[in-house]
Amino acid sequence: MMRLTLLCCTALVFLPGTSSAQVRDTARTDSVRILSPIIATTAREFTAVGGASAVVLRVDSLHLPAAPTLSELMREVPLLHVRTNSRGEAEIVARGSESRSVAVLLDGIPITLGWDARADASVLSAAAATQIMFTRGLSSMLHGPNVLGGVLETSSISEHEQPPRSVEMTGSYESKGGYGTSASATIPVAFDNGALVLRAGGSLRDIRGFPLPDGVNEPVPTTDGLRVNTDHRSISGFAAARYRFTSGPWLSLATSATRSERGIAAELGVEDGDARFWRYPNVARTVAVLSGGTGFHGTPLGRGDLEVSLGYDEGRTEIVAYEDRTYETQSSFENGDDRTLTLRVLGDHTIGARGDLRAAFTLSEIRHDEFLPAGENRYRQQLMSIGGETVWRVAERAGPLSALRFTVGGAFDAGRTPEAGDKPLPPDVDDWGARAGLSAYAGEAVQLHMSASRRGRFPALREAFSGALDRFEPNPDLTPEHLTAIEAGATTTFANGQVQLVGFHHSLTDAIVRITLPDRRFMRVNENELRTTGVEVLGAYRLGRVDLSGDVSVQSAEFITPELRQGHMESQPEVSGNLRGRMPIVLGADLSANVEYTGRQYCLAATGEDVALHSGARLGGDISRVWAVRTGNGIFSRAEARVAVDNAGDIAMYDQCGLPRPGRLLRFQLRLF
Repeated sequence: MMRLTLLCCTALVFLPGTSSAQVRDTARTDSVRILSPIIATTAREFTAVGGASAVVLRVDSLHLPAAPTLSELMREVPLLHVRTNSRGEAEIVARGSESRSVAVLLDGIPITLGWDARADASVLSAAAATQIMFTRGLSSMLHGPNVLGGVLETSSISEHEQPPRSVEMTGSYESKGGYGTSASATIPVAFDNGALVLRAGGSLRDIRGFPLPDGVNEPVPTTDGLRVNTDHRSISGFAAARYRFTSGPWLSLATSATRSERGIAAELGVEDGDARFWRYPNVARTVAVLSGGTGFHGTPLGRGDLEVSLGYDEGRTEIVAYEDRTYETQSSFENGDDRTLTLRVLGDHTIGARGDLRAAFTLSEIRHDEFLPAGENRYRQQLMSIGGETVWRVAERAGPLSALRFTVGGAFDAGRTPEAGDKPLPPDVDDWGARAGLSAYAGEAVQLHMSASRRGRFPALREAFSGALDRFEPNPDLTPEHLTAIEAGATTTFANGQVQLVGFHHSLTDAIVRITLPDRRFMRVNENELRTTGVEVLGAYRLGRVDLSGDVSVQSAEFITPELRQGHMESQPEVSGNLRGRMPIVLGADLSANVEYTGRQYCLAATGEDVALHSGARLGGDISRVWAVRTGNGIFSRAEARVAVDNAGDIAMYDQCGLPRPGRLLRFQLRLF
């Protein structure tokens, strides 16, 4: 798995539950401040020089339902905007970059390298995840191809901790009849020459449908208060093992599999000819990652480390299209088989007493077999990326600044498409990336950073070649898009809290956007430029017995055509943010509450017009209590009961044109651990 030290210079946790951040062994004790139950770390040894801090969340501290999906986990990540598109897929947006520009890594392997170049987090189980880390922006040249907007990484086994033996079981029941259950076990085993950790588990989720929010009605009669065709059933399992030798080398294997059946909500307020009436009778995904590393050891030139990961990602998606909102008469189908094989190699080495050199190599082959009523098509894409960065400790003291660090790095990416179905083969493509950054401390409590970077992204196979059941006109002539980004920020720590302020500007040229054709089908084309300028704020504060945390993003996002005509970018809220709080109440119970605000944003209607989606706030919360328990076999020591409410105000907020988010939902949950 990719080393956390390559990604984050500081780690902030902004959740009302107990969370922690990874700290390098070289961090000074006076550079770590514990704000119970929040642990915020500011390490002296910068490792992503010039970049904003990574946000690290412990999954066991999040207030999630039993058997959560990865999209539900993502919605808990500060400064990461998650929305549901018209295909029912969960997309992520960060700093104006859409989901194909944000890498999602499972145990170090990017699952966003594939047919669609993004991971549908709405069907992936999060049961295996123990930790999630989000790094914003172009923080490194080492993450592989097509990474422009950030990196989201989940881990099934901690790289540094030796966890205790544990068994956990969770069950939840929802007010609309849905339920979920999950179980997992962790077994550490000590040997003379090292330590082994084994984890395994499974989950089951059955959702009858999403509740209709207040004021939203289905065009067809419904008596249960649920959106038509939004049921979801899934089953998943995982297994992971990691062995670390006392001398430093390690080896790990992580596997997970998910299978689900679900419907997707059709757009409201549009004609039947413009809406999708789809169901997914089968969505299956299996991911396996084999990794190993040498650990840091002495070499003739200093000290170094080498890690190698091999990932296999296999999936099948079956889509059935219907004539109308009754979902009785089938009109078409689309089935797809996906196989992606990825190799990643990462290395670190010292350069004298003041420098470090880091390098990475990523090679991926993507295969997609498409089955349509008109016949079969086979697609294949090969992507390669090689990157390197060097970090220099310029000075420990430089006037008012201390711990001054400088980095410069570059990358070369290449891609080719040997098979393109029945479409003409596109030419081979290549591109370059570069980054420079600076970090320093102003006094003991303020960290400053700034950076400038440039990188490109290649079109995904689906972007260029898919017709999406005649919803899109394919465009094999798509060319790479290019991002130029600058950012600067400051992080300050004080007695009872921590605040970070970051400003950024992104310019994406040759951007791939969706347009509406005269026949009301869509097509993806390269527009001239997308510009995003914004400010991000994160903070955490303890006020007596109350823990508060929050994040807010304010941005201006627009596209500029070759004719200098300006327009609005899709699904880019002008203002978004979260405020969370937790406090103890009576009888040993805790009360948690959160407010999620989404400002005005725009969507592209079937007519080709920009439509403004109204701003609003969703309120949620829960009451929980933990008891000590005694079981005959001693498996469990504690039990937690929780009553939660999502969207307590039953507010109608939209992710996209005609697609409201779910209404009010109550959940009752019991966890044994």
